[in-house]
Amino acid sequence: MKEKPVGALGGANARFDWARARHVTRIVAALEAKEAGSVRFVGGCVRDSLLGETPKDIDIATTLTPDDVMEALKAARLGAAPTGVAHGTVTAIADHKGVEVTTLRADVSTDGRRASVAFTRDWEVDARRRDFTINAIYMTPGFDLFDPVGGMEDLPDRRVRFIGAAEERIREDYLRILRFFRFSARFASTIDAAGLAACAALKDGIRRLSAERIGDEIINLLSLPAPQSAVAAMKASGVMAEVWTAPAHIEALARLKTIAPAAEGAIALAALYGEAGEGIDVRLRLSNADGERRRKAVRNAGLVERTLGERAARAALYRMGADSWRDACLVAQALYLAESEKPDTRDANFERLASLPDRWAPPACPFSGKDALAAGVAKGPSVASVIRAAEARWIAEDFPSAVRAGEIFAEEAARVISKG
Repeated sequence: MKEKPVGALGGANARFDWARARHVTRIVAALEAKEAGSVRFVGGCVRDSLLGETPKDIDIATTLTPDDVMEALKAARLGAAPTGVAHGTVTAIADHKGVEVTTLRADVSTDGRRASVAFTRDWEVDARRRDFTINAIYMTPGFDLFDPVGGMEDLPDRRVRFIGAAEERIREDYLRILRFFRFSARFASTIDAAGLAACAALKDGIRRLSAERIGDEIINLLSLPAPQSAVAAMKASGVMAEVWTAPAHIEALARLKTIAPAAEGAIALAALYGEAGEGIDVRLRLSNADGERRRKAVRNAGLVERTLGERAARAALYRMGADSWRDACLVAQALYLAESEKPDTRDANFERLASLPDRWAPPACPFSGKDALAAGVAKGPSVASVIRAAEARWIAEDFPSAVRAGEIFAEEAARVISKG
């Protein structure tokens, strides 16, 4: 790697305040004490900061071996967790905060799912094994930038481009197909033609990946504010069919993200496939929470009609709960707008329904097992039967006062008792 920096930011650049945080400087100092010039920041922390965004994680690349990293941290009385030593990664801990430190690597062999690596001291070799140019920009603790693969040219142009030959990068790890679309959805103004062609040509490689890795990428993609163009490109290229065979409803996804850009991946997935997504939770090994949320949103969206009156809406909201109600209204509105091909970005009726929890808080069920026993109902199934029947009448009467609720319950208890 050519060691002349491509730029110097200077320590006053506020976008890089994270590099001056106490826990970061302590870790850097420990590593640099072991070997001067051994540390550079890389990946999302550099990329996002250059774009004016706040990075989620801080990653350090180093010429030190994992053993040397742990030794340096120990000498500085800092914590060290060998979280991925086989692949060169140690989590350094200072002030109860962790930073991943990874030794420069060169691929020895790859099988499309994982790589065998050897450690190197060559920064350019490390850069060329990464996925996209914008992820291979390095910054020293002194805020000098190094750009061995042209990421600094692609970043302002909002271009997501594979490093070197796209097909070679993909064959090293087929997950890069899905990452290409996710990064394009997040950063790119248009999708790189060479990258898209390579993804289409090698889409069968997705079948080699674990369901969990695919699911994580899809959920992360769909959680972005505007994934619809990237998902449309995935559909057109045949990539999406490798994830799930049912046709993807791109317009419904687009409508949902127009209404609620922050909608989470599980809800976006509900809009994207609707009932045709039955079984996708297992296919993508979604978390129990995401799978349940997607299924509820699909099921409940079918119960939310735009002409629903306030009384019927209150009954449905009570049964679903406020969070599930909002999810259902969002998906139902997105589907309605997409299927009706209306130009409107929102529908007033669905917006009114979605805001119902802000106007009316569902009350707690006023009946309990103790009430049934006190009324003389025998222990056992009859107790639950009385509660269910009384609750159904209470809902049907639009949640009347405690006095009327008591009357309903007494009538249902008497009916059960009379049957013996």
